[in-house]
Amino acid sequence: MFISSFIYIFGETIKGLYRNRWMCITSTGVVVVTILMLGVFMVVNLNLSHITESVKEQVEIVVWIDEDADHSTLSALDEKLSRHAEVDEISYVSSEEHMGRLQEQLERAGRGSGILEGYDTSLDNPLLASYEIKTVVPELVVTLADEFETYPGVDEVSYGRGYVENLFAVTGVVQIIGLALMAGLSVTAVFLISHTIKLTVMMRKREITIMKYVGATNWFIRWPFLLEGLLMGFLGAVIPMALLYYIYQLSIEWIAANDLMFISPLPLEMIMIELSKYLVPLGTGLGMLGSTFSMGRFLRV
Repeated sequence: MFISSFIYIFGETIKGLYRNRWMCITSTGVVVVTILMLGVFMVVNLNLSHITESVKEQVEIVVWIDEDADHSTLSALDEKLSRHAEVDEISYVSSEEHMGRLQEQLERAGRGSGILEGYDTSLDNPLLASYEIKTVVPELVVTLADEFETYPGVDEVSYGRGYVENLFAVTGVVQIIGLALMAGLSVTAVFLISHTIKLTVMMRKREITIMKYVGATNWFIRWPFLLEGLLMGFLGAVIPMALLYYIYQLSIEWIAANDLMFISPLPLEMIMIELSKYLVPLGTGLGMLGSTFSMGRFLRV
């Protein structure tokens, strides 16, 4: 019984696709374009998120120590910062180390170290010692910087004011745009598949009515149409996946050939895994959802 039902349902699915092949090809093609647009955005968004997270990992708070603070104040400051629940990493940088870093930067810039002559001793060094702090949650740097500035023994706190706020704001906007675009494209795909299945159902309305009168269940009638939607959605997801594979591979090769590896794109394998996790289930799910929407009123006999 099960095997005969499966054969019937599968046969009706193939017949439906063949009878309406041009409409199915057109609908699948539009779904391909829709999913491809979504896939391109996902690839861009994944790489932007990767770059953003890399930048976030470099965001740190620099707490400059007051040179007039006494030993007990500095000890209390060190303990307070080290034990803070939102501090992930903390490192002490002496004024001599800051001077060494500045000398290296000047040398790399071709300025030499002559500019700093006379300031290379502990007595003449104008640079302050500091703590370099990385937070557990990068977005908290602004709040924590304001908090650390009130601690005794702190001269000044810096964290890239202005730049950090803009970075987090842009990240939030990109995420919102991504969700809105995904929702819009998903609704479009559902409409297209639903419209195609609805035309197929209308052409077989008389047959469906007869099947209802002879006792066929709604699910027995519905399954061929659900499979049609599933196949269109599946193809509408797999074809863009193949296109995106080659497009992204060519993009990586182009970046490498032009010495643009500072862009640091995600590996091809990781991108394809992420796309397959979302696009294939999304395509098949939208196909079945479109079929479900198109069947409702025709099953009420």
